[in-house]
Amino acid sequence: MQYAVALAETGHFGRAAERSHVTQPGLSQQIRQLEELCGGALFDRLGKSVRLTPLGREFVERARPILEQTEALLSFVSGQRGTPARPLRLGVIPTVAPYLLPHVFPALQRELPELSFTVSESRTDALLDGLADGSLDLALIASEPRTGGPRLTAASLFADEFVLATGAGDQAEDPMPLAEIDSDRVLLLDEGHCFRDQAIAACALDPDAARRTFAATSLSTIVEFVANGQGITLLPEIALKKEATGNRIRIHRLQSPGARRQLTLVWREATPFGTVFEQVAETIRRARPKV
Repeated sequence: MQYAVALAETGHFGRAAERSHVTQPGLSQQIRQLEELCGGALFDRLGKSVRLTPLGREFVERARPILEQTEALLSFVSGQRGTPARPLRLGVIPTVAPYLLPHVFPALQRELPELSFTVSESRTDALLDGLADGSLDLALIASEPRTGGPRLTAASLFADEFVLATGAGDQAEDPMPLAEIDSDRVLLLDEGHCFRDQAIAACALDPDAARRTFAATSLSTIVEFVANGQGITLLPEIALKKEATGNRIRIHRLQSPGARRQLTLVWREATPFGTVFEQVAETIRRARPKV
């Protein structure tokens, strides 16, 4: 039922698998088995997209409240014990996960040994979808939660300052005024990353022009291009210990007021584990990497 609802809401096997934290072949197989049990197709396959059949539309409408009640019952039972009886499902955006988790997880295991976690990486919209459909308990994001959907509690973690990364031989001001950054040389992540949008806003880039420039899938890829003298970029401060090792690139602080993003841990307001999640947030604040 969870897979069917995810597929109905995304209209795409790949995105539904990403939201459900399973492989695409695994999700496809489960949907086929479900259709066999139902005695008919729930989805029309339309090339890369899918659409609900009349049978599928009614199935999903009936499945949604069942899933919500199941999740509420599990949460109620777990809440009587004070802590979750299963691993907490934590989603983290890709521009945070590789830089923060290695510092945070040892601290969580040491300070909250009664908790266990499963972790997934995805973009902000997918993480918020996961909170909405109950497939995630917590999401670590770097932008304001969108309106609509379930009511969320947001615990502010810390501000992550931006810095300018240039080739090792580039002569740039330090600190660098944002207004003087050469926008024609700025390399960006591909669309859908909140850090891309934040970089565009910070550098006052033309969004239409930004779409025509090189767009990478990870900050590590961008850093390699910068190190080869093929552009410049903004980096979040928490990435520096990993991405700015050696003498491949030069890091320049931004002139005040600079630019930053606010990292936030969010969860559904109705959870019975709000106190536990606040403890998780406080542990992350203390364990954050210091630059």
